[in-house]
Amino acid sequence: MRDRGCVGPVVGGLVEAPRVSPAGVCEYNTRLVLFSAGPRQRRVDFNEERMSKSSTVTVRETPVQQVSTATAGGLVIHSENLVIDTDERIELVDLTERLMAFVRPFGIKEGMITIWSMHTTCAVFINEFQKALLVDIKKFLEEMVARDRYYMHNDPDHSDCDRMNADSHLRATLLGHSLTLQISGGEVVLGQWQRVLAAELDGPRARTLRVQVWGIR
Repeated sequence: MRDRGCVGPVVGGLVEAPRVSPAGVCEYNTRLVLFSAGPRQRRVDFNEERMSKSSTVTVRETPVQQVSTATAGGLVIHSENLVIDTDERIELVDLTERLMAFVRPFGIKEGMITIWSMHTTCAVFINEFQKALLVDIKKFLEEMVARDRYYMHNDPDHSDCDRMNADSHLRATLLGHSLTLQISGGEVVLGQWQRVLAAELDGPRARTLRVQVWGIR
């Protein structure tokens, strides 16, 4: 029986019979209608909203240089691209040793290093790097943001993205896209069990991370 609180759209003079999810969401074909129970029912048909299907592009006036260095007295600032290649759709990569090797040649007594993912579906974060925990982290992300549920980003009526990767974008928001760490005595400062991890969330792909060190030699 059709749920009385769920009003379907009129198509060719007929009202489509939607499916009602446990969360109170009416779903039918590629349309999505939200409603509230009670005598005053509120219907929102996203197909009626006027919005662009394309994502907004960020464009600089000048391209980012692969390698860039600036110095002033004992202060040094150095930026460089770090590329990682992944083999799985969801993959956790330990960046710690590469970052430590990157920092040491500058001989920075006190300073900072920032790591920035240049992608919306690749995150960076700190945690332990242990095989069992990596499995747990992947399972946590998959349970928190299910891949097989409805997302407008995956719906061609609303989006021109053909990767079907809305879950990847949402998982990245949980982990974050940047880190700032201290440098002391020429080394990155981390706790005993802390590792710097990159999370590939829509692989396999080549990913670019922007790394910048700055500090006093």
